[in-house]
Amino acid sequence: MVSHIGLVGLGKMGNNMRARLRNGGVEVTGYDPRPEVSDVPTLEALVAALPADQRVVWVMVPAGDPTRGVLAQLRDVLTSGDVVIEGGNSHYVEDQERAIELAEKGIGYVDVGVSGGVWGLENGYGLMAGGSDADIATLMPVFDALRPAGPREEGFVHAGPVGAGHFAKMVHNGIEYGLMQAYAEGYELLAAKDIITDVHGTFKAWQRGTVVRSWLLDLMVRALEEDPELAKLDDWVEDSGEGRWTVDEAIAAAVPLPVISAALFARFASRQEASPAMKAVAALRQQFGGHAVKAAE
Repeated sequence: MVSHIGLVGLGKMGNNMRARLRNGGVEVTGYDPRPEVSDVPTLEALVAALPADQRVVWVMVPAGDPTRGVLAQLRDVLTSGDVVIEGGNSHYVEDQERAIELAEKGIGYVDVGVSGGVWGLENGYGLMAGGSDADIATLMPVFDALRPAGPREEGFVHAGPVGAGHFAKMVHNGIEYGLMQAYAEGYELLAAKDIITDVHGTFKAWQRGTVVRSWLLDLMVRALEEDPELAKLDDWVEDSGEGRWTVDEAIAAAVPLPVISAALFARFASRQEASPAMKAVAALRQQFGGHAVKAAE
């Protein structure tokens, strides 16, 4: 069982994950290009600091070129029996490709979709893992330290082989698109009618006993408490790769996703003209993930 891991990437998510792991009894050596937050000066120094019998390195950097670059470097410095965990939001097809490349050197690969955003340190992270049974079993102390308190199956899943973790997270984020859009459209309609004199209070009243209560609803209430008219935000909303990939997979599998597709297209529309609903989506993304937003002019 693993009791000491390396963690590459100490940004908003990685830094909090390091703290939660340490609080859970897992020793962590962290590396980040910013020396003020890094435990070691280089990636090579991180690998050298890990137990020689089996080194585990969790990569927590943005998907795309940053992740590819770190994995390429790790392939050169890790050896047979070591394991890499990719915890970003990479496309599952890339996971499968990287796993094959690393397997040529005997290095294991596990992909983990991580949900929890900037609140994960306090609440724990929902984890969706893809990889071999042996690798997952070895890494369970790490996953148990990161997941929320309570039954393991309510915060962690071994979703399948390599790629399954990020595929599950992709669908999770597609669902998230639809949920946020529904709350946002409800906000716009409430705000448009003079008969509703307390929009914030209406959302707050839904937090207990109603069928639409959720953590996202709680965050909507929080956002409206901080900025009742959402006047501080521009209605421009970014879309991450997972939303597009979810719709792509639905097309390929002939699975109808009208709600998620519409939510994705609504984000495109947010970049064209003012929209109160998209201000609400921007506010929710800022609340749960600390995602960048644009200030209103």
